[in-house]
Amino acid sequence: MYILNPNYATIIKQYIDKLLAVKFIQFVEKVTWLSPIVVVPKKNGKLKICINFRKLNAATMRDPDPLPFSHEILNNNSRV
Repeated sequence: MYILNPNYATIIKQYIDKLLAVKFIQFVEKVTWLSPIVVVPKKNGKLKICINFRKLNAATMRDPDPLPFSHEILNNNSRV
């Protein structure tokens, strides 16, 4: 269980509602993994809301044949 600073709760709710409204995120009933948020106060008094993707990355299967980097493709094609 994560404990959230009550002073940040309304700001985080507004941020999540905005992401839901533009359909960047969606509500899920049951999850097998959770990406917790990290709230960091900035020097100017505003909050920076970050997402910790370590649990998501652990739940994701690795691709055995990843795509090459774009600069590798361009270098190989320029030699022709």
